[in-house]
Amino acid sequence: MEIRHYQAEDAQALTDIFYETIHTVGLEHYTQAQVNAWAPLPVNYDYWRQRLADLPPYVAVLGDQVVGFITLTPAGHIEWTYTHRGYQRRGVASALYRYMEFQALNQGICRLTVCASHFARPFFAKQGFAVLHQNDTERDGQILVNWTMEKYIS
Repeated sequence: MEIRHYQAEDAQALTDIFYETIHTVGLEHYTQAQVNAWAPLPVNYDYWRQRLADLPPYVAVLGDQVVGFITLTPAGHIEWTYTHRGYQRRGVASALYRYMEFQALNQGICRLTVCASHFARPFFAKQGFAVLHQNDTERDGQILVNWTMEKYIS
């Protein structure tokens, strides 16, 4: 597996990973109405192309298949961590996380934060993150629960 920096031609594949993951894996922990509020359909590719350009992720590629991505803001916040639904629990997110943490250290970032969903919380706990508090976010009339977590790195 190769981990590399985002390229503009990755936008559609990453957007599809985001939507497909939420609309499949997300249903293990959230209702259909919550999932629809989190990732509304139809997909707005132009919107996501801009969002990804504004916060370019690190991208995991296996062969010629994009299989996941992770982002890191200059303040050390992990905005998105998503793995293709066909590659869940195969080490993709762990490889992305290790790469991102190395990049964070090189940038002088010593504290990482994330707002982790139900299905991301165990992953981040395994990486050494601690829960600070639960968040109840309203989106399109639905309450989406996630947890703010942090980890200090050196």
